[in-house]
Amino acid sequence: MGMTMTQKVLAAHAGLPAVKAGQLIKAKLDLVLGNDITSPVAINEFNKAGFDQIFHQDKIALVMDHFTPNKDIKAAEQCKQCRTFAKQFQVKNYFDVGDMGIEHALLPEKGLVAPGDCVIGADSHTCTYGALGAFSTGVGSTDMAAGMATGEAWFKVPSAIKFNLTGKLNKWVSGKDVILHIIGMIGVDGALYRSMEFTGEGLKNLSMDDRLCMANMAIEAGAKNGIFEVDDVTLNYVKGRVSKEYTVFQADADAEYDEVYEIDLSTIKSTVSFPHLPENTKTIDEVGDVTIDQVVIGSCTNGRLEDMETAAEILKGKHIAPDVRAIIIPGTQSIYKECIKRGYAEIFIDAGCVFSTPTCGPCLGGHMGILAAGERAVSTTNRNFVGRMGHVDSEVYLASPAVAAASALTGKISGPEEVMG
Repeated sequence: MGMTMTQKVLAAHAGLPAVKAGQLIKAKLDLVLGNDITSPVAINEFNKAGFDQIFHQDKIALVMDHFTPNKDIKAAEQCKQCRTFAKQFQVKNYFDVGDMGIEHALLPEKGLVAPGDCVIGADSHTCTYGALGAFSTGVGSTDMAAGMATGEAWFKVPSAIKFNLTGKLNKWVSGKDVILHIIGMIGVDGALYRSMEFTGEGLKNLSMDDRLCMANMAIEAGAKNGIFEVDDVTLNYVKGRVSKEYTVFQADADAEYDEVYEIDLSTIKSTVSFPHLPENTKTIDEVGDVTIDQVVIGSCTNGRLEDMETAAEILKGKHIAPDVRAIIIPGTQSIYKECIKRGYAEIFIDAGCVFSTPTCGPCLGGHMGILAAGERAVSTTNRNFVGRMGHVDSEVYLASPAVAAASALTGKISGPEEVMG
């Protein structure tokens, strides 16, 4: 029996000719990632285990993004601990205020992940890098500590679900709508400890930003990872970014899948996930009258340049509703700078929005936009659990940047067609 994309990557990194679902393997790692919340725990475990060296100075990335710029004393102490560790072991890829970004937007932009890589990160949305044809998955801080010291990690090889994509997305519909549609279809445990593998002729119609968004939310279906077949879009993205040699792995023709789903991208509508699970989806024509208090456009899911471009196109020359707070957070310093260069920053500010430095901020209920009791937010983030962005009696509605921007203008959940004609 042949192997899936994920199984091929894992077999190569385990030094095995083949692997099969359920097999336990030890694989070599190309990158170990941590942030300002998870890295301090990993550093403590690293020290407790008596490790006195890291496996490679270039293959660890520490990104200060969750509570930065620091929101309080504890956040400052966490970042100081990471900073000290990075200096002690000369970690090359350490990113702090002024040079940082939201980790899962930053690492692909910096060329730190390549097709065929094996990556772990002490953050559940590490699965983002599957957009580049890498195997990447979230782990606990103890596994991160072991990975930093040894350059290896244990895995149980996942089985896979195949998503065969055809067609082309309609205007204002994006990768966010596709992944919300899929999660609504299979549920938040529909891909539990399995690989979500995306292929098909429709791939050519999905941008890298679409793919990064979709892979990012594979974990919201319970998946071990999401992974996209490498094509010209992928290769054009990594060209000039990735300086190391890499290997492209493709699924065998006789690879085994638990399920195969056929998805025509042209049939997908703008989709909104209602509280309090990402699977609780409705298409925009099913939403009804839902008034809102806040809009957040950003995060590791939708803080990329295309997301900023969409928001700017919808908000240009308009002003947000009087009772709405709108917070726009580009994913990296580079995207922030490009927004200024293109005039998006001025559009956002003139529309009455806050335009923030890159940070995870409100997504995890950290800072920069916490909700009070009874408040509702439309957010381009990835989770809408109870209390995710603030008070347990607040509500988060997940949506694309197009829906979020339109909703900011009307004061209720709205499709972009309502404001663009």
